[in-house]
Amino acid sequence: MRNHDLIEKAKAVTYPRNLGENTAGGVGAALITDKGNIYVGVCMDISSGIGFCAEHSAIAAMITAGETRIEKVVAVWLNDQGEFFFLAPCGRCREFMWQINHDNIRTEVILDTDKVLPLGDLLPYHDWAQPLTKA
Repeated sequence: MRNHDLIEKAKAVTYPRNLGENTAGGVGAALITDKGNIYVGVCMDISSGIGFCAEHSAIAAMITAGETRIEKVVAVWLNDQGEFFFLAPCGRCREFMWQINHDNIRTEVILDTDKVLPLGDLLPYHDWAQPLTKA
């Protein structure tokens, strides 16, 4: 799948939804697995702090379907003027992707129409190669 197509999948689910005092859908994510399946998700902004990112939502759908290996992932944010912007996965999302399958360290993260980096470049200290030193 072309990056453009995955970006369009993320955009297709991204629209803000009012949940009373909370919101969802301002950020959308799409991922494709090593088996070629696509999963999408949206963020949930919950005032009590128990919300989650769009990547978490897409990954939950992937895990529900029995998969763990992510080939590519993208997240987009829709601003109040109706413009889309790329978002890099937050630190929690980066660690989550790695924790569910250590091979995801090679996941291609789409950061722009022409910029893709492996998850390992965004999460460079994912493992302790050396013994820790005292502080």
